[in-house]
Formats: sequence, C-alpha cells, structure tokens
Amino acid sequence: MTRPEHEPSPQDDAARAGWLSYVGGLTQDQIAAELGVSRQRAQRLVSRAMAEGLIHVRLNHRIGACLDLEARLTDRFGLTRCRVVPGLGAGGDPVRAISPAAAAELERFLGMAEPLTVALGTGRALRGMVDAMTPMDADQHRLVSLIGNIAPDGSASFFDVVMRIADKVRAPHYPMPVPVISPTPEENAAFHALPPVRRVIDLARAADVVFVGVGQMSGDAPLLKDGFVSRSELDEMQAAGAVGEVAGWVYDSAGIYLDLGTNRRTGGVRVAPGLPRPAIGIAGGPSKVAAIAAALQSRILNGLVTDEPTAQAILNR
Repeated sequence: MTRPEHEPSPQDDAARAGWLSYVGGLTQDQIAAELGVSRQRAQRLVSRAMAEGLIHVRLNHRIGACLDLEARLTDRFGLTRCRVVPGLGAGGDPVRAISPAAAAELERFLGMAEPLTVALGTGRALRGMVDAMTPMDADQHRLVSLIGNIAPDGSASFFDVVMRIADKVRAPHYPMPVPVISPTPEENAAFHALPPVRRVIDLARAADVVFVGVGQMSGDAPLLKDGFVSRSELDEMQAAGAVGEVAGWVYDSAGIYLDLGTNRRTGGVRVAPGLPRPAIGIAGGPSKVAAIAAALQSRILNGLVTDEPTAQAILNR
C-alpha cells in the first residue's frame, strides 16, 4: 500500500524526536509525552536521528588536550591549519568524529567574500564533511575536482564530492571528466590532452585551497576495495614501499610519489608537495596513521583535520 504523501514516516518521527531533544532540550519523558509514545520508543527515535545523520552536533568548546595536540602537530610539521577533535571511543567511526570540524573548516573558506577556487579529492571522509555542511550561498567561489570521476565500469565514482558540495553551496563546479585510473598510460595521456580536460586540470592546479582525504595502502586500501587497483598492482606498490595515497596518487613512507603502478595511469591532478597555499587532509583512524604522517612529513599536506587518537598516534611515531 502506498503511503499518503503527507503521512509521517518513521524517519519523520526520528527527526522530530531529535529536534525536540537537541534543539528543544526536552527530556525523554517529555519527548514521549509530546509524541504520544513510550519512553523507550522516544529513546530509540532520538538514537535513530543521530545514527542516520539527521542531527549534526558541533562542539563549540575547544578541549585543552585537543588544543595541545594541534599545537604539537603544527610545530612538528609546520602546518598552516590544524583541527583535532575528541575521538568516539573504541569502535567509534573516525569519519563521524571529524566530519563536523571538517565541514566548519571548509565553510570558513566558502564564507570568504573574495572569490576562491577550491580543489577537492574524494572518499568517505570528504563525503562525511559534505553531509555535515550547512547549506549556504557561495556562488562567488569555484569548486573543482582533483581526481577523475569515472569508475572502472563507466559509472560515476561513488565518492565524488564536487557535485554534492555544489548542491549545498550553489557554486559553479568543475568535475574531472576522466577515469580515476585509465587502463593504460597512453589512454590516460589521451584523456588529458582533450581541451575541456586541460581547462579543468589548469583550474585545479591553480586552486587557492585544497581539501583531500588520505587513503592507506595496506590490505584494506580504499583503491583496492573500490575496484580501482588489482591485488597484483597493490602488491607491486607495497613492495616498492607504498603507504598512502592522496587523490589516487600513491606515495611511500617518506611521502615521495612512486613512479610505478597506477601512478602512471592516474587521472586528474597530483597534489604537489610544498604548496604555498592550504592543502588540508581530512582523515582519521589507526589504519591511516602511517599514510597521514608521510603526507605531513613531505608536505603533500600542510593542514589536517583529525581525531585525538589519530593525532596522538602520529606524534608517537
């Protein structure tokens, strides 16, 4: 049976319960009375609102331990920007922890009156950042992708974020119309020679600020899980010392890009080490510590948004 257009759905009830809790400040007993449900049902609805991302919480108080970690990371790696947020405890998802802070960092740039070109990578962390953003009008800026948006099967890459951000901020956007990784270096070069692609590449290389995720190159590498590299290609790059990737470009423990494997077929623009403008990594979690540390060491990244356990692990290396 089709639900009438305006009949409340279970998600509607969860959203209302979340609103009453986090905006209205009502207790669970008060929410139960307001919605006409049991206290246990009210508790489940509030939990669902949080679990489904219907409620975004931003911490206004800067915790002292996090501030100390920010200062230490900034001092060690010469960072231009650094945000460290509390972790979510054992088993907590680092992406959920860092997404609100990452969104606030991007919103800070998009709120500037002077027109900027913002270059963006892909991945779960950047998707989380976009989902946590507040809609705004920022049509004075331009958004450009650093990495191809075509998956191996010809579909749009699932974690591409440029169009998702553009929907939220109503800014002109420029996807990178090439495969994430081409089958051969020759095909990759042919794509890059096309005039429309050249224009997007030139725009990305001249970006005023860069936001990227950081991928690990261990057995659970995102490039492998998402079907962009084969197991044999991953083995080859691991044997050459690969520990991480930014925008699809793979580097070793010193943060030096490898001249082999998929790096010879990667589409889009490589984030050059030592950029004179912000290049901010959005990443957290134990599996990413080595990759983040290497990118900071070589200054592929000069900014970072991460969580407390990850920050401490980087400093302990």
